[in-house]
Amino acid sequence: MRRLDFVLLSVLVGSSLWLVSVAYDSRRLFNELERARAEHQRLEVQHKRLDAERQAQATHLRVDRTARDKLAMRPATAAVTVYVEAP
Repeated sequence: MRRLDFVLLSVLVGSSLWLVSVAYDSRRLFNELERARAEHQRLEVQHKRLDAERQAQATHLRVDRTARDKLAMRPATAAVTVYVEAP
């Protein structure tokens, strides 16, 4: 009877330790998941902000103004067009 008691006590202690380990891992993984969700939310907000900035930077008016001011470009007219003919 004593041997059976010892075996049952060992199984009980082993299963208790396993249960504590599983509960700890579960809490750790849940916290990691929550951190990942918060990071995802932060990155999603940043992506939307950057996309709005990109759209604002790429408007036709801004591109035209930048081409005129910084690159000294001008619209092509018949007066400045040079036609090259093949020999």
